[in-house]
Amino acid sequence: MRDATLCHLVTDDETLLIHKKRGVGSDRYVGPGGKVEPGETPSECVVREVEEEVGVRVHDPEKVGEFEYYSEDWDALVHVYRATEYEGTPSESDEAIPEWFPVGDLPFGEMWATDRDWLPTVLDGGTFRGRFVYHEGDPRVVELETGVRVD
Repeated sequence: MRDATLCHLVTDDETLLIHKKRGVGSDRYVGPGGKVEPGETPSECVVREVEEEVGVRVHDPEKVGEFEYYSEDWDALVHVYRATEYEGTPSESDEAIPEWFPVGDLPFGEMWATDRDWLPTVLDGGTFRGRFVYHEGDPRVVELETGVRVD
C-alpha cells in the first residue's frame, strides 16, 4: 500500500480546496497533496505537494488524521495534515485550481462521499482515523474513529 498525503490549509473561517484536473480525484474538490516519494517522509511530501499544486509553502503542518483508501484502481494510506501558516498566494497549476471555501459551506456534492464524515472534524481542530473502501466511485465500507492520537 502506498503512502499519500492531503493538506487542509485553514484560515479563520475558510479552507483551501483544489479542483483536481487529473489523477486520483480528478474533477472533484480535495485538499492538495499526493504520493510520498521514495526516501521522503509524509510531512516532507505534504509540503512539497502543496507547493507544486498551488504554489504556497506551508509551515509546520500538523498531522491530524489518516485513512486507508481502497478502490479498484488505487490503494493508499493517506496522511492528513492541517496547516494554518503558509507563505505565498494560491495559484492554478497543471494539476489543480485552488479555491477558498467557507468552513460552513463546503462543496460536499463535488467531493469524495467520505469527506463529509471526517473533514468537519479536521476543520474543527480534531483528529481521526478511518478506512474507506470504494467500488465504482461509491463507498462500500466506512470505518471512522474521531478524537484519536495520530503520529
